[in-house]
Amino acid sequence: MGRMYTPGKGISKSAIPYRRTPASWVKATPEDVCEQICKLARKGTTPSQIGVLLRDAQGIPLVSSITGTKIARILRANGLAPEYPEDLYFLIKKAVNVRKHLEQFRKDHDAKYRLVLIESRIQRLVRYYKTSGQLPPSFK
Repeated sequence: MGRMYTPGKGISKSAIPYRRTPASWVKATPEDVCEQICKLARKGTTPSQIGVLLRDAQGIPLVSSITGTKIARILRANGLAPEYPEDLYFLIKKAVNVRKHLEQFRKDHDAKYRLVLIESRIQRLVRYYKTSGQLPPSFK
């Protein structure tokens, strides 16, 4: 698939292993993994950071292969899910930073253009999350 806002047509990407069962060398139990996820979420860690921490520190390659569910679903089941989806939250944060930059440097035309692109990505994501029910229909 081509890129949205750049001319590149790269095909490089990572692939999740096809096997749905955990590797034989993983000794963690699903209850233990869920407990660690909840503990990290209470500290304010985002779901993607939780996955990276579990992979690097605990040696858990893929949470969904051990527990059968994704990190975000585990957090939602325990009432620890973030208010907004993580990708939308960081896009909004980026748009706020670009707006703050534009207040100081009004003639930065490249930043104005990039802000338009960021905001269009936000609108596209909001539309998706509204239709999938992850955001309320009144979200602005």
